Amino acid sequence: MIDGDGGGSSEGPTILVIDNYDSFVYNLVQYVGSVAGSVLVRRNDDIDVDDVRRLDPDGIVISPGPGTPADAGISIPLFAETGYPILGVCLGHQALCAAHGADVRQAPDVVHGKPSVVTHDGEGIFSGLPERVQVGRYHSLAVPRTEIPDSLVETAQTVDDREVVMAVRHRQRPHVGVQFHPESLLTRTVEGSSSVRRDESSTGEPGDTATETDRTTGISLAIGRRLVENFCELAARKRRRGDS
Repeated sequence: MIDGDGGGSSEGPTILVIDNYDSFVYNLVQYVGSVAGSVLVRRNDDIDVDDVRRLDPDGIVISPGPGTPADAGISIPLFAETGYPILGVCLGHQALCAAHGADVRQAPDVVHGKPSVVTHDGEGIFSGLPERVQVGRYHSLAVPRTEIPDSLVETAQTVDDREVVMAVRHRQRPHVGVQFHPESLLTRTVEGSSSVRRDESSTGEPGDTATETDRTTGISLAIGRRLVENFCELAARKRRRGDS
């Protein structure tokens, strides 16, 4: 795996991506790199917790991948043993839940390339997003809502199937997980809903999250990007406070 500069601000955070042998991990790497200052990539069995502490990234993204959280190498130990800001995606989300005692099970329905509409709490990584968003799902395992441990808070759920947890955050550590794929083209605003809210830093230029819309439908394609931006901002704030 090759390390490289991100396409975002040169002053942006350094993000470590843990590759869980996902065939499309570099879609996520490129997505993270578009908003991070630099991106480091390591496979889940090529690095241990001590190595991560030596790298000392501002934040960590744990990728999707095949298998179960037990097959995901360093993923569970990172959630269990460190206080770095961590975003778990799909298998990474399941690893977060498993690290705190949840039973990851066969999902009620196998979903690969399925769009679902979710609602969320509007906080943290969901800050600035419309109340309802469409997300891309690719998973055969899931965490039932009945399995959410006390240390985690559910932050998103689908509108048509409330049995499966779509997102969580830790009550004390800066650890968050999403069952869906932020980098998927299926992750976007729902047609007819409000778009991603523009903040004072919005430039209006192509690539700005507030202006990445389909000109025919008006659907914003920036949902996943804003979610990743929110995570990177969380990581950068934590580093500025010196409490990493």
